[in-house]
Amino acid sequence: MIGELVAMVNGWIENFGLLSEAWRVGIVVFALVFGTATVAYIASHIIGALERRFSKTRNLWDDALLHASRKPVVVFVWLQGVYWAAEVAHRYSDAEIFKANETVLRVGFVFVLVWTVLRLIKEGEAILVSPVKMKKPMDYTTVNAVSKLSRAVVIITALLTLLQSLGYSMSGVLAFGGVGGIAVGFAAKDLLANFFGGFIIHLDRPFKVGDWVRSPDRNIEGTVEHIGWRLTTVRTFDKRPLYVPNAVFTTIAVENPSRMTNRRISETIGIRYADVGQIATIVADIRAMLEQHEDIDANQTLIVNFLEFNASSLDIMVYTFTKTVEWVRFHEVKQDVLLKISDIIVGYGAEVAFPTRTLHLPERIRLAAEEREEAGSWDKAAASGDSSAKAGERQTVGDLDESGESE
Repeated sequence: MIGELVAMVNGWIENFGLLSEAWRVGIVVFALVFGTATVAYIASHIIGALERRFSKTRNLWDDALLHASRKPVVVFVWLQGVYWAAEVAHRYSDAEIFKANETVLRVGFVFVLVWTVLRLIKEGEAILVSPVKMKKPMDYTTVNAVSKLSRAVVIITALLTLLQSLGYSMSGVLAFGGVGGIAVGFAAKDLLANFFGGFIIHLDRPFKVGDWVRSPDRNIEGTVEHIGWRLTTVRTFDKRPLYVPNAVFTTIAVENPSRMTNRRISETIGIRYADVGQIATIVADIRAMLEQHEDIDANQTLIVNFLEFNASSLDIMVYTFTKTVEWVRFHEVKQDVLLKISDIIVGYGAEVAFPTRTLHLPERIRLAAEEREEAGSWDKAAASGDSSAKAGERQTVGDLDESGESE
């Protein structure tokens, strides 16, 4: 069918004598390109209509297939149209560029096929992790790792297929790859270490995207935003991005607070020594309050005990766990617990202790100090009496002077 069509076009170009050959070739090439544009437009709208129709069904994979193939189909139509236009031009032209038509067609076909598969993998990844489309969405980190591995396999297979189609010997390519791989391995050992570090992260899954991670060995703390094959992006709590090579995670300890089951309240509260008589009842009331608190997990360890005689206080240990693991909510619960403990202490007429010191003096030193204080008070009284007498004398003299002047 295609051969007959080509023969008919060539016969028209050679035998139609109304126009010159160049004009006839130009008209045919223009018609092929215009027809290609028309077919691509129609194909795009047909696939779009099918997408809208199949979106109403429960099957999600037909939607993914249609959406993934829409643009590659349009590119494939253009690839075919341009190829046939170039073939027609090549028959009547000696330009060297048209000799690569077959190679361009093979490369383009592999590109379109790989592009379609990659888009389909991306659509499948979006479906599997979507809580809207799936009743039980899969873990994003696992799906992302499988998706990356699948894309790598598709790209490597496509490259090997292209090399084979272009006439290169696969045995030579593989032999060169083995020798070159050794050289590349020595030159890019850090890159390979990060690659295998990323593979270990995806395999062991010490954390996933969205987890809060912290390392006691390094200054790393924040929320995981992305796990790549070379770098892991961690958003610190001051909103700065931190890019950590994956090889680092194979040599350090990583803490994942996002997977904690409870948050801990651990406080030591000091009571005055003057309130030692109320210490037992205060401890009992605090324990009862925590056992009845709706935000405290009574199934976890709960300790409220008189701990020790400290330098200036009687210390009570309060050790318990909250039900919530959210950071903000935890501090709200902790504040409520501490305020209730304060109310219990005040309710018994006791007070929370603060650092104080009592100084005890021997009896003789105390009496001597009291005698000095008494002597000082007598001296002050005498001094005040002298000053009053002098003031009276000055007032008398002043009165005499005034009376003398009046006389």
